[in-house]
Amino acid sequence: MNLNEVLSSLKISAKNAGTYTGQLHHGHNLAEISSFSPVDGKTIGGVFVTDNQAYEMVMAYAQSAYVQWREWPAPKRGELVRQIGEALRVNKEALGTLVSYEMGKSLQEGLGEVQEMIDICDFAVGLSRQLYGMTMQSERVGHRLYEQWHPLGVVGIISAFNFPVAVWSWNAMIALICGNVCIWKPSEKTPITAIACQHIIKDVLEKNNVPEGVLNLIVGGKECGEMLTKDKRVALISATGSTEMGRAVGQEVAARFGKSILELGGNNAIIVTADADLSIAITAAVFGAIGTAGQRCTSTRRLIVHKDIYDEFKHKLVHAYKQVRIGNPLDVHNHMGPLIDKSAVEIYLNTIETIKEQGGVFIVEGGLLTGDGYESGCYVKPCIAAVESTTPIIEKETFAPILYLMKYKELTEAIAIQNSVPQGLSSAIMTTDLRKAEQFLSNKGSDCGIANVNIGTSGAEIGGAFGGEKETGGGRESGSDAWKAYMRRQTVTVNYSSSLPLAQGISFEL
Repeated sequence: MNLNEVLSSLKISAKNAGTYTGQLHHGHNLAEISSFSPVDGKTIGGVFVTDNQAYEMVMAYAQSAYVQWREWPAPKRGELVRQIGEALRVNKEALGTLVSYEMGKSLQEGLGEVQEMIDICDFAVGLSRQLYGMTMQSERVGHRLYEQWHPLGVVGIISAFNFPVAVWSWNAMIALICGNVCIWKPSEKTPITAIACQHIIKDVLEKNNVPEGVLNLIVGGKECGEMLTKDKRVALISATGSTEMGRAVGQEVAARFGKSILELGGNNAIIVTADADLSIAITAAVFGAIGTAGQRCTSTRRLIVHKDIYDEFKHKLVHAYKQVRIGNPLDVHNHMGPLIDKSAVEIYLNTIETIKEQGGVFIVEGGLLTGDGYESGCYVKPCIAAVESTTPIIEKETFAPILYLMKYKELTEAIAIQNSVPQGLSSAIMTTDLRKAEQFLSNKGSDCGIANVNIGTSGAEIGGAFGGEKETGGGRESGSDAWKAYMRRQTVTVNYSSSLPLAQGISFEL
């Protein structure tokens, strides 16, 4: 499909409404933001910004819809999600292509992101029949003690540009089957894909007579996000983004005693032991570092390599980097596309200068790419810097294809280096030694929310709970029992006896 066919099939026009309650609405003040593709620098379209008046309209629809939606049996809610998954299957090629064009990730990654949406729909459908409570043994005769789960109400979802649609679906599909309604604020850098998602699900919602306001969209920048985070009517905020953003969101939501799921920065490391299978380790390191141009929260930032294989590993890594093809991400022969915008390029270039100032030595040089095919000014070279484990810059997450290479002697030292940064999202060890793998996975090992053996740090299966520790924010999305974050727990005691025993033997003469 060419881009015109993609936009037409997804009903994207030059001017796109940015407020959605089941129907697309224009903002009342008609302010708009433009979405530019980092692939070629061209404008995809304008999107109307959600103002205060439009936000209040969305909230009114959401609250009204929740009263009805929570009454739908969970399996019936799951059936709706199943149909959303089917609609995504039909539109996978078009939506995946748009993700690639608007965000800049490779076409394979764009299609893979839509597949993640389909997969989480499948997961949620099964989950809709498994929202289990627990029965406990009461200490009182003739009593039953158990717990049950109820929906929270309105769930706010703030997503980032690097996964413009998948992370929304991780949250929304689970929240939906739990009986919640959702308000989504996508990144202002990738609003067109969000509009496209609303077009895809619109027919499904109408066909099933779903109350208007179950799945909602608002578009804008920081001010738009603050409408959600400061609103007491929003029971849960799930926010993906930088640590700085998450710190502000967490404080605002906590101040009103709301709930939050924060999926923030990552500064992920791969430990490569002396006995590692180097072909697996190199593949994991390269994809982890250059996939999505280093703009994943799970991107590999640091390689901690045993001193005995350091030189051999470095040689193989440099050779692998020479084979990386950079260019238009819609060309499936290219491995890496552009950074999201020119401000990201500036951060990348500034970080390179900081590395040099702090004594880092580049074994693969970075820099801006210019010339034919790179006219947008957003294409850069992936680079590798040899650094010490104490080099200050490695504690900072830079959303770009910059990889730090360092060596270690003992595994305890490598684990300490890995754990020394403020972030705690994803981690990996490459080893064929079971004891080393188990040491890495023990309570003396990785301090991250994700720990992998013989696979890289990048990406995750939707069946497992996704999230991290420390400045990564905490909380979990997607699989396992992450659904519990979208519900409130209620402990229930039922007395079916003919008496009422009181604590500590207290009694009344009645």
